[in-house]
Amino acid sequence: MRQIVTLNARETPLAILAICAGVAFLVANDAVAKVLTDRYPPIQIVFLRNLIAVPIIAALIFAMLGPQAMRSNHLRLHALRGLLMTAGAWMYFTGLIYLPLAVATALVFSAPIFITALSVPLLREHVGWKRWSAVLLGFVGVLVIVQPGGATFQMAAILPVGTALCYAIFMISARWIDRGERLWTMMLFAMLFPMIYAAPMAIAFWEPVQTADIGLFLAIAAFGSLGLALIGQAFRLAPAALVAPFDYTALIWATGLGWLIWKDIPGVTTIAGAAIIVLSGVIIILRESRQSAN
Repeated sequence: MRQIVTLNARETPLAILAICAGVAFLVANDAVAKVLTDRYPPIQIVFLRNLIAVPIIAALIFAMLGPQAMRSNHLRLHALRGLLMTAGAWMYFTGLIYLPLAVATALVFSAPIFITALSVPLLREHVGWKRWSAVLLGFVGVLVIVQPGGATFQMAAILPVGTALCYAIFMISARWIDRGERLWTMMLFAMLFPMIYAAPMAIAFWEPVQTADIGLFLAIAAFGSLGLALIGQAFRLAPAALVAPFDYTALIWATGLGWLIWKDIPGVTTIAGAAIIVLSGVIIILRESRQSAN
């Protein structure tokens, strides 16, 4: 028993560090993508990011696990999940053209709300009134930020919410994949299929890549891959209830980078709405962890 406690005591700080670092990499990925949207269509950014990332992930899998780890018995499901990732990434990068980074990031954090709501029809799970209350609270937070019907309403604000919906279905669909399938294998196909789907549209709207931007495209591929890998590792080292709330540190990074690069300062409604969404997400995470424990 003492050895288990000691192991957890060592792994917990590593898990927290991993998810905080992973989240920071993903926000850096988003910030670089926002810079690139000034010169390239969002679908081209999605395509080039994955075109660079796929060989890197494939090489890592080959080196660590061997070629057999690149096989899957769920190709159709991976193809569907890739379509969701493509649509989600395109909507998010398009939204970044018009929205401050902090606003887009806050709206994407409505994903746990959709996951809870969709778990009823898609997974046949029972959701009690407390979690439904958290879902409604989260939607209130989204409405506070989006302000439909208000003078400051932007149609572009719907795009990150669409991304959150795609991400929620993507996460739920992971439950339909055999647990024996490795995380790295799932990551490979989550990058490979979006690359394939994005290719035709990227070619149709292609803008010549400037030499000065090659480093930026390499950066988003590296940041995105590192971010996903670190977050995945964090959830392997510690319980989800402990790790998941640190995902919201993305709002701090997004606010900081938004101010540093674009001088964007979140308004009162963005801060209030983000706080409500975070509260809703934490309630959902805690409720789900308690149910799993029971």
